[in-house]
Amino acid sequence: MTGSIDPLREQFNAFKSLPRDEPIHMLNLIRLNEKAQYPEGHPDHGKDLSGLDAYRAYGRTSAEVFKRVGGKQVWVGKPEVVLTGPSDEAWDLAFIAYYPSAGAFLEMVTDPGYREHVKHRQAAVLDSRLIRMKPQEPGEGFGE
Repeated sequence: MTGSIDPLREQFNAFKSLPRDEPIHMLNLIRLNEKAQYPEGHPDHGKDLSGLDAYRAYGRTSAEVFKRVGGKQVWVGKPEVVLTGPSDEAWDLAFIAYYPSAGAFLEMVTDPGYREHVKHRQAAVLDSRLIRMKPQEPGEGFGE
């Protein structure tokens, strides 16, 4: 089975069809490859890097464009156990990134430098979920 690493065309089109001028949160759930899967020709191919090494390289190299578009990490947690849901959907990393607008996210992912940096992410990730969320003020109870 192939994991979800990059959005499908219809998923990306659905993202782009929503308002672009509102702040968004992006929930990221990441399952890493044991060993990074860099393609032949990439400078890190054959270096025996772990998926975590490659994901950290993605974070370091993409940090400038992430910050430039106004992005910031607003929550991070270490997944420990799946309590409800398929037990094979265990995650190595979980975080929420804030963007001042969906347009800022689109600016980031289409930036030529970022398009090079994302190759580290593609080498690192076995499976992932990236979920766009509309920020809201929390209520007193669940679902409010």
